[in-house]
Amino acid sequence: MKKTLVTLALAGTAAAAVDAPDPYLWLEDVAGARALEWVAAHNAASTGMITRDPGFETMRAQIRAILDSGERIPYVTRMGAYYYNFWRDAEHPRGLWRRTSPAQYRNSAPEWETVLDLDALAKEENENWVWKGQQCRYPDWDRCLISLSRGGADAVVVREFDLPGKSFVSDGFQLPEAKSDVHWVDRDAIFVGTDFGPGSLTDSGYPREVRLWRRATPLASAAAVFAGTRSDVAVGGYVSQSPGYRREIILRSPSFFSGEYWLRQGGKLERIAVPDDARIEFFGPQLLVQLRSDWPAGGRIFKAGSLLATDFDGFRAGRRNFQVLFEPTERTALDAFASTRTHVVLSILDQVKGRLAEWRFDAGAWTRRDIAAPAFGSLGISALDHGETDEYFLTHVDFLTPDSLYLATAGTDARERLKQRPAFFDARGLAIEQLEAVSRDGTRVPYFIVKRRDLVADGSHPTLLYGYGGFEVSLTPSYPAAAGKAWLERGGVYVVANIRGGGEFGPRWHAAALKEKRQNAYDDFVAVAQDLIARRITRPSRLGIKGGSNGGLLMGVMFTQHPELFGAVVCQVPLLDMRRYNQLLAGASWMGEYGDPDDADQWAYIRRYSPYQNVRSGIAYPKILFTTSTRDDRVHPGHARKMVARMEALGVKTVWYYENTEGGHAGAADNRQAAFMNALEYTFLWDMLGGM
Repeated sequence: MKKTLVTLALAGTAAAAVDAPDPYLWLEDVAGARALEWVAAHNAASTGMITRDPGFETMRAQIRAILDSGERIPYVTRMGAYYYNFWRDAEHPRGLWRRTSPAQYRNSAPEWETVLDLDALAKEENENWVWKGQQCRYPDWDRCLISLSRGGADAVVVREFDLPGKSFVSDGFQLPEAKSDVHWVDRDAIFVGTDFGPGSLTDSGYPREVRLWRRATPLASAAAVFAGTRSDVAVGGYVSQSPGYRREIILRSPSFFSGEYWLRQGGKLERIAVPDDARIEFFGPQLLVQLRSDWPAGGRIFKAGSLLATDFDGFRAGRRNFQVLFEPTERTALDAFASTRTHVVLSILDQVKGRLAEWRFDAGAWTRRDIAAPAFGSLGISALDHGETDEYFLTHVDFLTPDSLYLATAGTDARERLKQRPAFFDARGLAIEQLEAVSRDGTRVPYFIVKRRDLVADGSHPTLLYGYGGFEVSLTPSYPAAAGKAWLERGGVYVVANIRGGGEFGPRWHAAALKEKRQNAYDDFVAVAQDLIARRITRPSRLGIKGGSNGGLLMGVMFTQHPELFGAVVCQVPLLDMRRYNQLLAGASWMGEYGDPDDADQWAYIRRYSPYQNVRSGIAYPKILFTTSTRDDRVHPGHARKMVARMEALGVKTVWYYENTEGGHAGAADNRQAAFMNALEYTFLWDMLGGM
C-alpha cells in the first residue's frame, strides 16, 4: 500500500508539472526576431564582461595559433593511390580537402594537391559552408557524395563529386538541405534516406525510409527498399565491401541503442538474427558481433561487451559456432577494433588505459597475440585500405604527450612513426595520476588528474573538473592543447572523471546510469569533486566544472543539486529542460538514454534531476556561463536560453550567456570561432575561481 501511495503521489506531481505553463516557450523559436534580440543582448553583456580581462586577447590568440598551426598532424584516409585530408588553418578557415601520395606523406612537409577549396566555394556561392565529410565509392574511388552544412548544422546539402576531375557533377546526385543518409550501391545508384515529404521522417527528425535512387531519374521515383515507423530513431542502408565480399545491409534503429540488421539480396530482405542491441561488422567470410547485453547462443552465455566471430553463411543456416575475440573483465572493455587483410586488431581499455591485441584468421581458424605498445595513455586504431593489406594506422597520446601517428603492420610489433604533433604547452614539472573516488552506493569511480608534481595539498589550487557520463562514450587520456595553454600553464589543475554512463568499463558501466539509474552518474561526479576537496587539491570556491551536450546536462544537474560544491560552471550546448527534450529537434532519439518524459512514471524520476524544473530562488548558486549555437539542430538552443531566462526571473545574478550564430552542435564553425569560444570559457573560469 505504501509503495502504491508513493507512486500515485509522484504521478500527481508529474501531472502537475506537465500541466504547468512555460512562460519562456517563445525562446524555442530559434530564428524569431524577439528571441534573437534576447540573444544579442545577452551576448553583448557576457562578452563585454569576459573580454575585459587583460589576458583575454592573448589567450584567444594563443589558442587560435594552436588550432591553425601547420605542425598539427594531418590525419588521413587512404583511397586508392592517395592519402586524403581535410585541413583548416589561418589561410583556409573553412578548409581544404586535399591529397598526397603515401611517399610524400612521410616527408615533414608533404606536397599537397587541392581537391576542393571550401573557402573559394563558399565565396563563389555566397554560402557559409561547413565541411561535413564525404562518402566515396569503393573500390574505384571515382565518385564521392559530399556533405556541406550551412553554418555547421547537422542538416546538409549533398552533391556528387567527380574525384579524378576534382569537380562537382552538374547532373549528378544532389539533395537539398536535410538530415540525409546516403551510400553508394554502384556507380549509378545510391541508397538514400532523406526528407521525401510528410511522413518520411521519424519523430527524431531522421530518415524513416530507405530508397534506391538510380542515376538520371527523379528523386521522387526512387524505389522503396525499407520503411520503419515514426517512433524509430532512423533507418539507413549501406554496402559492406572488402576484397572478394560485398553485402547490402539495411539498418533499422528503433532506439538509440537497438537495431535490426537486414541482408538485402536480389531485392529480398533477410533479418540477421543477432540481439537487437548488438552491433555487427564483416571480416571476409566472418560475421563479427559486438554485444551490449548477455546473449545465450550455441549452448553458452556470452557476456555483454564481448566481441564474437562466426562464419556468416553458417550463421545464416542456423549454426551458432562462435570464436570469442574479446570478453570483458571487471575493469576492462573493448574500445574499438579494426580489420586488415588477415587480422582483427583490438584496442582494449584496461583501467581506462589502452592496450592492443590482434587475432589472425587463417584457414578458417583464429589465433591471438598481444601487441607491444606504450603502456600508458590512449591507443587508437583505424583500418588503412578496406582490408587490402595488413597495414593500419595507430595513434598514441596522453595528457602530457602530444599525439603520435604510426603506420603499423598486423602480425608484427614493427611500426613506423609517420607524424608527431609538437608540444603546445609547457609540461615541465607536470605529472599525471589516476585516482579513485567512492560513489554514494560504494562504486569505485576512477579519474585522471594533471597537476604540478610538487603541488602542495592546501586546498588553494584552481581546478577544472570535466565530465560527460552518457551514451557509452569513454573519456580516455588525450592531449588537451587548449586547456594546457589556458589552464595548466597558469598553474591550474585539470581533472577528467570517468563516471558511469560512459563506456570506460563497457556496456555495464553505461547501463548503470540509464533511465531510472541516471542519478548514479551524477553521484559519481559529486564523489570525484568531494574527493578532490578531501585530498585538499582544491576547495569549492576554487573548483570549476565544464561539460557539453549530455555533459551540459551534467553541469546543469551539478549546478542545481550541489551548488555548494563548485565556484564556477561552464555549461556548453546543454540539455536542460528534460520535460520537453524529446519534442525538440533530435531529442526523441535519446529516450533510450533518459526515458520518456511523456510517461508519468518515467517523468517522475526524470523530474528529480531536470535542471530547468529544479532551479530555485534564494539559493547561493555558483557563477555559470551557458554557451550554445543558433545553428545547433541537434540539441535545441532553447534549452540554454530558457534556463537563463528562468534563472534571471528567479533573481539569480551570477549567470552569463553566449550564443554563437554558427557552429552547429560543435559550437563553432571554424578555428576563429573555436578560439574565441575557448578563450571566453577559460577566461570566465579563471576569473571566477580567483586565478592564482
